[in-house]
Formats: sequence, C-alpha cells, structure tokens
Amino acid sequence: MKKRQFLHAIAFALTTVVASTAQAQSTPIKFQLDWRFEGPAALFLTPAAKGYFKDAKLDVTIDAGNGSGGTVTRVASGAYDMGFADLAALMEFHANNPDAPNKPVAVMMVYNDTPASVMALKKSGIKTPADLTGKKLGAPVFDAGRRAFPIFAKANNLGAVQWIAMDPPLRETMLARGDIDAITGFTFTSVLNLEARGVKPEDVVVLPYPDFGVKLYGNAIIASPKLIKENPAAIKAFLAAFAKGMKDVMGNPAAAVGDVKARDGIINAELETRRLKMAIDSSINSANARAEGFGQVNGPRLSLMASQVSDAFNTKTRVNPDGVWNGSFLPSKAELNVLPKK
Repeated sequence: MKKRQFLHAIAFALTTVVASTAQAQSTPIKFQLDWRFEGPAALFLTPAAKGYFKDAKLDVTIDAGNGSGGTVTRVASGAYDMGFADLAALMEFHANNPDAPNKPVAVMMVYNDTPASVMALKKSGIKTPADLTGKKLGAPVFDAGRRAFPIFAKANNLGAVQWIAMDPPLRETMLARGDIDAITGFTFTSVLNLEARGVKPEDVVVLPYPDFGVKLYGNAIIASPKLIKENPAAIKAFLAAFAKGMKDVMGNPAAAVGDVKARDGIINAELETRRLKMAIDSSINSANARAEGFGQVNGPRLSLMASQVSDAFNTKTRVNPDGVWNGSFLPSKAELNVLPKK
C-alpha cells in the first residue's frame, strides 16, 4: 500500500512539473482593447475563450480600454505588449513623438473602413453633409470621428461648424434632448446608444465617413517595438490565433457575444450581438476589405491617410506611412481567408 501511495505521489509530482514547464514556456501577452467589453470585444475574447491563444503557447490577458489614444500610449509605455487602436491615433502618436524610442506599430488591419460617422435626428433637417455647415456638433475631444472631421469636411466642401465637448456617456443624451444638432462617433456605438435613450432607428440620419469620400482605415492590432524585437514569433502566433477566432466570431456572432458576457455579466447580449454584427458588416467585411484582403493594407491608400492625418491633426511632423505599419507578421493567405461572402 505504501509503495502504491509512493508511486502515486511520484506521478503527481511529475505531472505538476510537466504542467509548470508547459506554463513557463507560454509567452505572456498583455493586450489592451480600445474600449469597454462590448460586442466587438468578442473579436479577441472568443479566441481566448476557445483556447486558440493557449494552443499557440501564449498566455494572453485582455483588458478593457478607454479610447484608442490611451491604448497607443500604454503600449508605447511598455505597460501592454499589444493592443487594438484606431490607426489615425497611432499615426498621430508617431508624428507628434518623432524621437520616442518605443513607438508601437500596426501589424494587422481589422477595421478596414473607419466606423466613424456623423449622426443626426431627422427632425433637425440634416440629410446630407452640406446641411452640417453652421450647425452645432458634439463629441468627446478624443473621439476618432471628431478628430478626423476636417478630412470629412474637406471631402464634402463644408463650411464652419460649432463644436461642443462632453464626456462619452452624455453624447447621445445631448443629441436626443436637442442640445446639439449632430454628433460624431462610431456608428455601431452611437446608433444603439441613441436607441437605448428612446430614439427610434428610423429617426436617425447616419452619414458614414466611408460613404462620403473619407478613405481612412479604422482599428488595427498594434504591437510594441520591444515585442517585435525580442519575440516576433509570439506576434505571428497571436495573429494566427486571432484570425482563427475571427472565423468563429463572424460565423456565429451571438455565440461570440456569450464570451463577452462571460467577462462582463451586465451587458445586454441581444444588444451587443447587434452591435457586433454592425461592426462586422460596416467595417470588417466591407467591400474594401474584400478587395484588399483581410488584415492587410493598400500602400497608396495608407500613404493618403498618412497625409490626411498629418493635415487634419496638425501634427508636429508628417506621418511616415512606412513607420506605422509592419505586415511581415501576418498569417498566410489561407489563414487570412476569414471573410464570409456577401
């Protein structure tokens, strides 16, 4: 009996050692989202929940964010290894901090088209971009749509507008109350937030930036220069696992939102499923994404965006498109073939 107990103890010890060794071989990756745990967070939480990152020998922790600018800054500081951020925010950081030693780099495009739009209520009389001239617009000062509005205005020959700043939770409330004429924001965020405040979808006018001459890219996965230098294999493994998860998310958005709810139990699963589907249809599985290929960028378009961001954001130096993008870590074309046919 003692011999059997001894053998069991030895077996348990060996199992523990093997498990500990396997865990030690996993590369820790701290990942920062651009926003709260809403529907689109499933893009990252689903591959984590399904064990795709773990299978790739990555120990990935995913934290909520409070805006793309903050995500870029935290990855630059070394607090996070990778993140999800608006490409324009990354470009701005590069151009305003030319001597910074740790400028993050975009390694995979996810939102091939910016989700930014101008939204108004029909009763305002706003129907086209031209109707915005002289109107009162509202958005947080760091909002991607507000920052890029000069590009939208130039593309549509708009005159001056008046801007009102507010905290994010007040944006849709002020529009619903009539305190402002229009707002900027991500369509899949603001339209559903307006609905939650009693505004019917048919009473909202949406002017998506991509539909009105603005060819900006949206959010990309970014990586720290330290990780790029010290462990490029980990970035490749992360992107491959992420692409695998993308197939699951787009194949069954409702199930994917279940992974978000497991992380934040107070979300409305039905609402967040709609938000995720809107993000997929408008920004991920777009005509541009299908033409360029998921995860990739078009060189001339990237250069045009760099020039537009330099002008609109009035950056200290001009944005160098080659400095913000590194596509060498992307998975194979077969692995990137994740977009469902329209």
